[in-house]
Amino acid sequence: MKTVIISSLLWLAMAGFVAADCLWYTDFEQAKKAAVEKNLPILADFSGSDWCGWCIRLDKEVFSKDDFAKYAKDNLVLFLADFPRQKELPEKQAKQNEDLAARYGIQGFPTILLLDSTGKVLAETGYQAGGAEAYVDHIKGLLKAKPTATQGK
Repeated sequence: MKTVIISSLLWLAMAGFVAADCLWYTDFEQAKKAAVEKNLPILADFSGSDWCGWCIRLDKEVFSKDDFAKYAKDNLVLFLADFPRQKELPEKQAKQNEDLAARYGIQGFPTILLLDSTGKVLAETGYQAGGAEAYVDHIKGLLKAKPTATQGK
């Protein structure tokens, strides 16, 4: 039983982490694979999780709330590209995040990208006041404006 628990925890550590009943991938290729399998868009959060005030507010007011988790569970694949200052990421993950920030021209945090399963940008946003329910409506509006948002090409 201990082996099963430890194996499960190691898998979550490699694939991502769970917050508010949501799995956040930290490996972009795994997130894209999940997006293909589930036929869902990717919400990519470029964050400075331990130093960026707006990132911390977005996590606290939106991503950690049940309203967001309920929506995300069936409608999004969540990916976190974190740029912390107080903890060190594994070298491979830090390089991946740097490469993705360069690829997508990330200029500030938080930057939220909605991507198709190939990594094509469907929409870009950031922090929005109003809490989880308002943020879910905001995301729905962005995706509705993109009729192919859930279609990987």
